[in-house]
Amino acid sequence: QEEYVQEGIRWTPIDYFNNKIVCDLIENKVNPPGIMSILDDVCATMHAVGEGADQTLLQKLQMQIGAHEHFNSWNQGFIIHHYAGKVSYDMDGFCERNRDVLFMDLIELMQSSDLPFIKALFPENLQGDKKGRPTTAGSKIKKQANDLVGTLMKCTPHYIRCIKPNETKKSRDWEESRVKHQVEYLGLKENIRVRRAGYAYRRVFQKFLQRYAILTKATWPSWKGEEKQGVLHLLQSVNMDPDQYQLGKSKVFIKAPESLFLLEEMRERKYDGYARAIQKAWRKYAARKKYVQMREEASDLLLNKKERRQNSINRNFVGDYIGMEDHPELRQFVGKREKIDFADTVTKYDRRFKSVKRDLVLTPKCIYLIGREKIKQGPEKGQVKEVLKRRMEVERILAVSLSTMQDDIFILHEQEYDSLLESVFKTEFLSLLSKRYEEKTQRKLPLKFSNTLEVKLKKESWGPWSSGGSRQVQFMQGQGDIAVLKPSNKVLQISIGPGLPKNSRPTRRNLTQSRGYSNRSQSQTYPMRAAPPPPAALWTGCVHTLFTSRSAAKRSNKCPTVCTTAPCPRKSTGQSEKPISQQPESLDFLKVPDQGAAG
Repeated sequence: QEEYVQEGIRWTPIDYFNNKIVCDLIENKVNPPGIMSILDDVCATMHAVGEGADQTLLQKLQMQIGAHEHFNSWNQGFIIHHYAGKVSYDMDGFCERNRDVLFMDLIELMQSSDLPFIKALFPENLQGDKKGRPTTAGSKIKKQANDLVGTLMKCTPHYIRCIKPNETKKSRDWEESRVKHQVEYLGLKENIRVRRAGYAYRRVFQKFLQRYAILTKATWPSWKGEEKQGVLHLLQSVNMDPDQYQLGKSKVFIKAPESLFLLEEMRERKYDGYARAIQKAWRKYAARKKYVQMREEASDLLLNKKERRQNSINRNFVGDYIGMEDHPELRQFVGKREKIDFADTVTKYDRRFKSVKRDLVLTPKCIYLIGREKIKQGPEKGQVKEVLKRRMEVERILAVSLSTMQDDIFILHEQEYDSLLESVFKTEFLSLLSKRYEEKTQRKLPLKFSNTLEVKLKKESWGPWSSGGSRQVQFMQGQGDIAVLKPSNKVLQISIGPGLPKNSRPTRRNLTQSRGYSNRSQSQTYPMRAAPPPPAALWTGCVHTLFTSRSAAKRSNKCPTVCTTAPCPRKSTGQSEKPISQQPESLDFLKVPDQGAAG
């Protein structure tokens, strides 16, 4: 309450017993001297025998403080009116117990000992005490208490009042009269009354501004005007009820803890928002850096070795083009804890160079080729079900062969037999396979580039192909960007027009432009293939239609012997199509581990 008066805030005083008057009665030094001072004075003048010293002390107490409202004397002692109640003290032996009989000459004697242990028992510094009076028990107690208070004043102490419910030390034993007495002499009622009517929180203006400056733009990072006005601006900006706070001369007082909790919660939200902004900026930077790095790594696999497609050199990686999460019939063939690095429907060519659709799935451990077959027997006869056609462990891959032209053909060489595949996302697949292969074997994935490739066939259990054998794939210069396939006996001839030079690399454009924010149209300086939409149930547009048609056909319809392959076409909707550059930004590549934008 004294602080409220000093700060000049509106306050209705609450009467409570201030124990300071009793403390002064006991330990005051002068005007009038306290009981401890009178006791020390009597002990200093008493003789060695000490007879009559107690009566002398009682007489001096009656003379010096007999009129004090909290002091009464009687013939054998005196009574002090503490706030907890009256306490009587018997004078018999008072002075003798207060004297310190361990005189300085005895301490000096013990300190002169040659034994370190004996010296350590008497650490007193006698140089400063020789000139003054000999210490007494009362003076030592007072000094220790003052030292304790001095230490507490340097801290922010929190006091815990312990109430003893009984003397039996049993649970559920409640002595109401005893508890009431303790509540009374601990001053809890007065404390609660002051707290209820007072202010739960107080802080100087400068520290308050420093802690909550982040709540408004005007106070962050620093308030330009008067500190008191800054505090008022803060409290008004959070719409705190004016009855809940007062501004003093140097401090702000907040009444209810809930109002303080409101400030703390808003502060935490602000910091949380800024932390999220920092995280977002960092993740964006890291993703862009990784994006550029992975584009270059993917491009370096084919750099100076293979011609590139114009609409393939700059495009996004998505990874899962099938949407494995939405196809449990495909997911059943993959391990439960295996992540999907890559998934796409590709074209596989058999020993007669007939094409068939397969789902190519790459995980950190294996490569899966999943097909479809019609059930010929049983209750599910006539239904088409997914079948695992092949499973290859990544470390068992011997090499991957490609041509030097811009086609999408590649051959997976494995110890048992090879697989001849065609995929428009071959660069993405090869970059991911290369990383997984290096993780497993600590070696680079062998890539072979030639316009004459050999395919080792699988050995059959009977018939003319029981010995296995091989087939040859020859690439020759043709016209256009669409590959033309011509099988002839054991040779497959593929012709395709020239592509971009072998030394073509992804352009170091602004990444936001490459993700759909550029104002350039597709036909301008930087051609690019649009990123496929995210593999989910909400697909729209041409790719959705494409996959739907694949599912409807069970991905088992075989293509004609001579077929053409082109980049994913756009389905016409009859409306004026927007340029690719106006597509919303796609961050789906982040959903797949070790994915980025491709070459």
